[in-house]
Amino acid sequence: MKIRRANDRGLTDIGWLKSRHSFSFGDYYDPRQMGFRTLRVINDDWVAAGKGFGMHGHRDMEILTLVLQGELEHQDSLGHKEVLRPGEVQVMSAGKGIRHSEYNPSNANAAHFLQIWIEPHTMGIAPRYEQRPFPLSECDNSWCCLAGPGARKDGSFEIFQNTSVFYGIARPGGSLSHVVKDDGAVWLHVIEGEVVVNGSNLKTGDAVSSEGASEIECVSTSDESSLLLFSL
Repeated sequence: MKIRRANDRGLTDIGWLKSRHSFSFGDYYDPRQMGFRTLRVINDDWVAAGKGFGMHGHRDMEILTLVLQGELEHQDSLGHKEVLRPGEVQVMSAGKGIRHSEYNPSNANAAHFLQIWIEPHTMGIAPRYEQRPFPLSECDNSWCCLAGPGARKDGSFEIFQNTSVFYGIARPGGSLSHVVKDDGAVWLHVIEGEVVVNGSNLKTGDAVSSEGASEIECVSTSDESSLLLFSL
């Protein structure tokens, strides 16, 4: 088990944008932090009111976005124009190429969101975009699968990689456990709250990874802890 503390993550702070980077991204570069297996990016972004990222391009990456606070307006070269809000999940396959912009449409409030990049198993696929409400509030003391490989019947999004992304809410008196698949690995990110994971104390923004544990168990030590778990 390896712990990645929130304060050790990379930092971008340019006024209208503040970001914490779990792995090397943009001007933050650490050769020891280039990703974890197929997980390439976890960015915690805070965008000021009326600001955002202009039109820019991506290729060959599975991109998931979760808004935690505020709103995020998305436009892309496929013709989509959507507003992403808390309680919704956005998945985009950049594939052979897509351009998009992300903008905080509020006049007063900052937007806080997580953006996750996962390397695909196939390069050059047709780009795609999908967004819909996801019942995150129903994930009390259980893991809800947000995304995974292949056509799925559990309401989760398909991504083009043998990686599954789970969201869970841990509450006092309950626990969240995950059995690690053979030859698999996990990365667990604390979105908010405080938890004990296999005996280690983690707080908001902390993460733990393992390539050897057979099971991961999370016990909340705060009123509510929201978590992301990547099975890789």
